[in-house]
Amino acid sequence: MKKNSSKKEDVAITVKNLHITYRGLKKTSIRAIWTKMGSRIERFHALKGISFEVEKGKILGIIGKNGSGKSTMLRAIAGIFSPDKGSIDLHGNTISLLSIGVGFNKKLTGKENIYLSGMLLGFSEEEIKEKEKEIIAFADIGDFMDKPVKTYSSGMYSKLAFAITAILETDIMLIDEVLSVGDAQFKEKSYNKMKELISDENRTVIIVSHNLDTIQELCDEVLWINDGDFMEMGPVEEVIPKYKEFMENMKTTKTS
Repeated sequence: MKKNSSKKEDVAITVKNLHITYRGLKKTSIRAIWTKMGSRIERFHALKGISFEVEKGKILGIIGKNGSGKSTMLRAIAGIFSPDKGSIDLHGNTISLLSIGVGFNKKLTGKENIYLSGMLLGFSEEEIKEKEKEIIAFADIGDFMDKPVKTYSSGMYSKLAFAITAILETDIMLIDEVLSVGDAQFKEKSYNKMKELISDENRTVIIVSHNLDTIQELCDEVLWINDGDFMEMGPVEEVIPKYKEFMENMKTTKTS
């Protein structure tokens, strides 16, 4: 559901020269550890100087092969990861990240996590209470709402995460592959709800997905990242064909 807007809108997100590096120990043997020879630091450059802007009300899709830095980018914009270099400016907008495995305290119940997540998004307890019944109804996980999140299946986790983000609406929504999780009925319900939410011309959305059909249907523009590098950003109909050709060439190279 692309938004048809010909005039220049205010900028909602500005990312400048973003660098993020992961650090960890290289694989080594037990003997090497004991002799203090195997504790060398290994660095992985997840994002290498990425810069772009997203206009208010636009829907941006981020594409790239596995390990290209797409989810790292979303977590950086959400404030979960701190850049090693560069900056992210949300221009005063409220923001939420919809991603499996992010944002819940697994020892707390689903209901308690509604309040925890809502407060982390900047909502007051009174505002969350007004939306509580609607969130519970949309999640539709029954008695599990009063059980610890650590007992949830990935599908139940997805339902609750989506319900909280969808009902407690923020200015900017970041969506990381979550629409691909859950039973068929919930997928349809969440997809329809997502189309309703992003039809609001004041809401800015970034979607990470390997499903190019979803990107083509929902997004105005596409950002293509490859191995942490900026490849291209532009209209869906221009960038996706180039990405498909790139991936086909990679397959051909590997098999030749």
